[in-house]
Amino acid sequence: MFHDPRFWSAVAFVLFFVLFGRSLWKPLVNALDGRAERIRAELDEAARLRREAEQMLEDATRDREAALAEAKELVEHSLREAANIAAQARKDAEDTATRREQMAKDRISQAERSALREVRETAVDIAIQATRETLAASLQSDADVDGKIVDKSINDLPGALSQRAA
Repeated sequence: MFHDPRFWSAVAFVLFFVLFGRSLWKPLVNALDGRAERIRAELDEAARLRREAEQMLEDATRDREAALAEAKELVEHSLREAANIAAQARKDAEDTATRREQMAKDRISQAERSALREVRETAVDIAIQATRETLAASLQSDADVDGKIVDKSINDLPGALSQRAA
């Protein structure tokens, strides 16, 4: 056993740690404690960053939902406005068509009245001309009858004029 090199290596190892262990142990523990503290600080920082990231994600999600709701509301409002504008345009077109139809009916009615008036005036002119021709032919044949016809015509004149005025 004393001649075995492993024995002496083990004794040297133990003596080394007994003699220098305390002076080596303290820096080693301090280095490990410092590293542990750094790791703990990095973990705390990572946890803080994770909380911030989660908060930012929640905020972004909330903002996105609000934006989607606002966009949906805008689309619905636009659709309602478009429907209102279309309904108003239809109503305006119907009103315009009704007005134009009424104006056309009024023009037709006025043209009918004007045509009737012209026909009546033409008929009256023709009747007057025929009466003149008849009276002229009659007057040439009979003078006594002529006086009676003239007297009768003069008496009938106020009635004929009142009929024509109506």
